[in-house]
Amino acid sequence: MNIFTIKSFIFFIITLLTSNLISQDFQGKAYYFSKSTMELGKFGATMSEAQKKQIKERLKNRLEKTYILSFNKEESIFKEDEKVDSYSGATDTWGKNFTPGKQYKNIKTKKLIQEQEFYGKQFLIKDNLLGINWILQKETKQIGNYVCFKATATVFNSDLNWYNFSWNELRPNKKKVQSDSIPKKEEDGIPLKIKEETIPTTIVTAWYTPQIPISQGPLEYWGLPGLILEVNAGNTTMLCSKIIMNPDEKLKIEAPQKGKEATKKEYKSIISGKMIEMRNNRGRRRNN
Repeated sequence: MNIFTIKSFIFFIITLLTSNLISQDFQGKAYYFSKSTMELGKFGATMSEAQKKQIKERLKNRLEKTYILSFNKEESIFKEDEKVDSYSGATDTWGKNFTPGKQYKNIKTKKLIQEQEFYGKQFLIKDNLLGINWILQKETKQIGNYVCFKATATVFNSDLNWYNFSWNELRPNKKKVQSDSIPKKEEDGIPLKIKEETIPTTIVTAWYTPQIPISQGPLEYWGLPGLILEVNAGNTTMLCSKIIMNPDEKLKIEAPQKGKEATKKEYKSIISGKMIEMRNNRGRRRNN
């Protein structure tokens, strides 16, 4: 019996032993720890190790976060477990403008409802769940008491970070125009062609367990035959540290209702416009 057959058999046994769970009225809470690395780039090359350490320490609240996913068979609520900043003694108010708010996912209706706060104004994002084309892999590993299987997907960066903002998004794309009748050639002798702009993507790696046979996960990740316990995307890793199944106190999993309604695309347009307005206002003040 080869390795793949053995792993398939393990998957079958786990699924069989837990198949009755999905038909029951069950609930659970999964606690996740998220850690991101920060690249200082050229700016970091001029800094001492002590200065780099100090900056990372001050930004710890943005680089390291804890979240709670409350779920049942069809629905989930994902929210940040906010920490107090060790330097200022307050929560990271500015950072909240560009981080995901309380999020509701319904895998039956394929709908997402998410709270977002932007400079004191409340928004209610209503959209479809993110479509993720997972590729199931052969690899397995143990996370806590759970056997997990690997899955990968390629996702557009804009789909992962629609609540964030970057000035790079507003820079015009510069394309070379070929006007000569005879095509110019590159050094290797291959004719120079105008290439289409590629849309930035991220390879996402997830580890899910069929021992908890629900199609849920942290953030907008979902769609696998088991709860996602670990996600690696870009410079961020999110790992489940604790799971409580059927807690004594019944969970209330209800979609958020307050805020100005908008789709993801509409919200992205709103925050981009506001950031441009703020930049222009600063420029006018400097010129006065």
